[in-house]
Amino acid sequence: MFNAKLYHHDGHEGGHCGHHAENAGMCGHMHGGEPAHSPEEALALLKYMIDHNKHHADELHELAHSLPGEAAELVHSAVGNMDMCNAKLEKALAAITVQDGKEA
Repeated sequence: MFNAKLYHHDGHEGGHCGHHAENAGMCGHMHGGEPAHSPEEALALLKYMIDHNKHHADELHELAHSLPGEAAELVHSAVGNMDMCNAKLEKALAAITVQDGKEA
């Protein structure tokens, strides 16, 4: 059976960060050591993910209009949560660009 909670777009399964979060911090592994991405890659990926998430939120909003009652309300609520998450990501992007003196 498909488990939407564990599915990622790239086809990998797992929790946040692709790992199960057991005794190793929020995303299932310890952070430290070498960064996973260069600063330029991280900035580009964050910009991409914000735009990507906005497109998904738009699609879900439209989908909600095709759903009955409670399902529509829940999807609309989820879209609101996605908007809040994107706002935090945009703040992170702004913090990075201010810190580095780059334009977002």
